[in-house]
Amino acid sequence: MKAVVGDFHRGDLVRCVDPAGNEVARGLVNYSAAESRLIIGKSSDRILDILGYCDDKEVIHRDNLVLI
Repeated sequence: MKAVVGDFHRGDLVRCVDPAGNEVARGLVNYSAAESRLIIGKSSDRILDILGYCDDKEVIHRDNLVLI
């Protein structure tokens, strides 16, 4: 993940787009938009330190992702 656009909450369905803006996938997020912005580009091992909790190591787990 390189950027977060818009506002969403944990469990929401979001679109994943490539750099050209083409939709490539949809998935259920494990973190809100605000939380995702904080952990973007960081190691999954740092999520606990950054957010104070870590329920999942992925923003979107592959089991909750559908490629378009």
